[in-house]
Amino acid sequence: MLDDCYHLIDGKNVGLITNQTGVDSRGVSFIDKLLATKGVRLIALYAPEHGLDGTARAGARVNSYNHPHYDIPVYSLYGSTRMPTEEMLLKIEVLLFDIQDIGARSYTYMSTLQYCMIAAEKYNKPIIVLDRPNPLGGTIVEGPVMEDKFKSFMGVDNIPMAHGMTTGELAGFYNRSIGADLTVIVMDGYHRNMSFDDTGLPFVQTSPNIPDITSLYGYMATGLGEGTGVFQRNQFRWIGGKGLDSIRYAELLNSAGLPGVNYIPEEHDTAGGVRLEIYDPYIFNPAKSGIYALAYAFMLGDFHVPKSTSNSIVMFDKIMGTDKIGHYLEDRVSPEQIEASYQPVLQHFKEEREQYLIPLYDPPVR
Repeated sequence: MLDDCYHLIDGKNVGLITNQTGVDSRGVSFIDKLLATKGVRLIALYAPEHGLDGTARAGARVNSYNHPHYDIPVYSLYGSTRMPTEEMLLKIEVLLFDIQDIGARSYTYMSTLQYCMIAAEKYNKPIIVLDRPNPLGGTIVEGPVMEDKFKSFMGVDNIPMAHGMTTGELAGFYNRSIGADLTVIVMDGYHRNMSFDDTGLPFVQTSPNIPDITSLYGYMATGLGEGTGVFQRNQFRWIGGKGLDSIRYAELLNSAGLPGVNYIPEEHDTAGGVRLEIYDPYIFNPAKSGIYALAYAFMLGDFHVPKSTSNSIVMFDKIMGTDKIGHYLEDRVSPEQIEASYQPVLQHFKEEREQYLIPLYDPPVR
């Protein structure tokens, strides 16, 4: 990737938006590669949620500082500001973005990308996105689409829970309404029907609760119930709640025909629930699985959805991108009906998404 973008950064003051996931196929940090490259002047780093090393807990404020080893500023984009300020970009001639996403709308790294693109356009800085795979693959597109009223840092654009796009494709989609001077450096050898294991790339822990690919797959499948009493445990490997009958819960989920996953009854302290056994990542649909897991939990147990007001949007609705799902859950609507309710808008997104997909990533014709 460095060779592909070298002509765009040669002799320029570069700012790099990255974290611990910004490594090459051998695990070498892109920061180190840039600093070792003649003609490149890396003069600032910008870090998303969890910090440059990815160890800060979810939602924790991260401060800016001067890096003790590199002796350059590390500007936090999850502290006093989430968007690079004019002062942060003053000496920068070009921005680079290199962070591994996990394919879920509510995971904030791609929100940071969008905010950086807005800042790049505002302050007339070109931005280069080093593309990275969607570890959920590029074929699963699922879940309710974000409504304008519920946009936040948990979801910055009108996309579904699982968007099925690479970092570069998502940047192109964002840019339809931003107009930044955007360049995407495409991947070599990537096809959108690959699993992450197929890429041969090392998986780097993306945040404290996503230490491996299993947790990544389980993120949407278990983590959608914010504030409802339906919760995840064991780093997104388990979902349940107090009062649930684990065996009945597992029976409902296993009988639903959800692809690529089995549900194992398992108690967690005083809560009943299920452990996910994901056996086929090519067909596993985490967002759909998460919706079904919530719907069945509400059908079996005594759970309630926090309510947004005209002045305050609750986290549950920010994650869902709408308040409709919460109403369906409390009305004990079946998961099949919930899934059907968001299909028209989801289909519209799928059609719009097509023009931002990178043709090079289409699977080879056999």
